[in-house]
Amino acid sequence: MRVLIADDEVLLREGLDRLLTETGVEVAATVGDAPALLRRVEELRPDIAIVDIRMPPTHTDEGLVAALKIREEFPGTGVLVLSHYLDSRYAMQLLDRYPEKVGYLLKERVSDLSVLLDALRRIAEGECVVDPTIVTRLMSRRRRGDPLDLLSKREREVLSLMAEGHSNQGICDLLHLSLRTVEAHVGNIFAKLRIPESTDRHRRVLAVLTLLRST
Repeated sequence: MRVLIADDEVLLREGLDRLLTETGVEVAATVGDAPALLRRVEELRPDIAIVDIRMPPTHTDEGLVAALKIREEFPGTGVLVLSHYLDSRYAMQLLDRYPEKVGYLLKERVSDLSVLLDALRRIAEGECVVDPTIVTRLMSRRRRGDPLDLLSKREREVLSLMAEGHSNQGICDLLHLSLRTVEAHVGNIFAKLRIPESTDRHRRVLAVLTLLRST
């Protein structure tokens, strides 16, 4: 797997470079701003770009805008955006427009190398990954009349794990359930959230978007 790291924090950028290289991930380049990110992605076409949301010059959403442009112009490159801030709007903007090969993690999460590598692997396989902290917060802040209220406790657990990017088999392993049981819960989630028939991957993304919109 070849990745490109874009972050204006030198220590974090160099630390990620070292950690990923030690695990066998090829770091194609590191950059400190959005224009350099876009140039290097065009030149190197990495499998995944790891992008800080807030970068120079304004430190607002330059990284997010660049991430959206990468998914639009270089569909072979996935994007993992990192943020200091717990804000589901960033994740929703990404998934709303490009529901495959994208992820959103809090920066504090990358200190756990296994979590970072798992997210990179799943994004490379075409999945979407949302930070578990965001999922937990959304589940605890549901509004009155929220469609998620229709779900059972177990179905909400399954939906949370879907949002974190886990496959049905991964959910089986985590919840110690049979594949048939998990598939039944996933089917119930689609039905209760009134998600129309389509490919399984598309329906899973629509379910995750329902969760992200429930703030």
